[in-house]
Amino acid sequence: MDAREAALQRAHDHAVRWLASLSERPVPACASVEDVVRALGPGLPDGPSSPADVVELLATACEPGLTAFPGGRFYGFVIGGSLPAALAADWLVSAWDQNCVMRRVTPAHTAVEDIAGAWLLDLLGLPTRSAVGFTTGATTANFTALAAARDTVLRRAGWNAARDGLTGGPRVRVLAGEGRHMAIDLALRYLGLGEPELVAADDQWRIDPDALRQALTTADAQPTIVVLQAGEIHSGAFDSFGDTVEAVHAAGAWVHVDGAFGLWAAASPAYAHLTEGCGQADSWATDAHKTLNVPYDCGLVVVRDPSTVRASMGQRGDYLIHDERGDSFEKVPELSRRGRAFTVWAALRSLGRSGVAALVERLCRHASAFAAGIADIDGARVLNDVIFTQVCATFGDDARTEQVLARLLDDGTAWISGSVWHDRRVMRISVSNWSTTDDDVRRTLDAIRRAAAAARP
Repeated sequence: MDAREAALQRAHDHAVRWLASLSERPVPACASVEDVVRALGPGLPDGPSSPADVVELLATACEPGLTAFPGGRFYGFVIGGSLPAALAADWLVSAWDQNCVMRRVTPAHTAVEDIAGAWLLDLLGLPTRSAVGFTTGATTANFTALAAARDTVLRRAGWNAARDGLTGGPRVRVLAGEGRHMAIDLALRYLGLGEPELVAADDQWRIDPDALRQALTTADAQPTIVVLQAGEIHSGAFDSFGDTVEAVHAAGAWVHVDGAFGLWAAASPAYAHLTEGCGQADSWATDAHKTLNVPYDCGLVVVRDPSTVRASMGQRGDYLIHDERGDSFEKVPELSRRGRAFTVWAALRSLGRSGVAALVERLCRHASAFAAGIADIDGARVLNDVIFTQVCATFGDDARTEQVLARLLDDGTAWISGSVWHDRRVMRISVSNWSTTDDDVRRTLDAIRRAAAAARP
């Protein structure tokens, strides 16, 4: 066995043991940063070490400091696990070591990206001729779509941002609901567009269509982008799309939909009504590592008119091998990038159409079970309409809710983090992992009951 094979075998053995431990190990990490630094040894060695020994040290030193994100009882953020086929495909992605940028250079990835992209458009009910780009995550997917939006609305106003920059050009107005995700604000900062103009939202943080129409009437033909949302981070609520999108288009504005986890509702017959009319928008962003459960580093951007995203993201280089049918690097910001489509293809191929729908419906069923179980706890109250995968609850005043959260993490059975919603401290449960079972939900509810009983007013 050569050094590479020995290192890979050692990594495989540790990975298998780690995954097998998830059902019983405490969900929070057991070691601190300082503990892991001591175990690794902070000093750089003077000489080389064998690859297998390096892997052994890394695995044994770091495992106590790992949080069980891939397990079925992590609900702290919108974080999915990795489906078995997607995880195995991701190992191949690293081993194959392809820079998946150009159609002619990496034909295997190009074929898989073409197939996976078409499957995604079909499952999500989006226009079949749209461009599909594979980005690092939902933040970069939003950035990419909003870049295409910015350049397009400026071009319509007679300004070429690609050539002349933003200085001296018309100001781009961006309208977004009060409940938009912070990734939208970050993407707008990256793009030099500043903060969005906020539009009123209802108690579930759905954008108010009438308030949006009123805001559009004051645009005075200013280049405008409207950001809608499929799945609010606290309530899981979806904006109303059909009539709203029509009104935005009538005002000459671009419609972008941030659907980091909620866009996948379209893949389920039971929940597709939540995204009705969403396919009329101009661009969409989602994250495959959330509801679809592929490994990290895999966001998805979809743009209705491929020419607009290529105008914003395309590059020319004499050393590049361009293909007249288009290349992957014309749809995303990165020139060098890993083969993300391989993992998406593997997830979709392993699930099939019915499996994707069943995954979405199972996550929603678990969220409803959490809401019902919490509602029966003395002093607890579920604040949101649980229509998708998010649950927000309080346990009386902010102080008691904070106590429940702290005691729950100390218990270790599950990880559920807190947030602030409508100026109240809340427990926020995000059900996102394919491996979460009915028993995981039962065990977690038991832990919540214990924490609530120990944190009496």
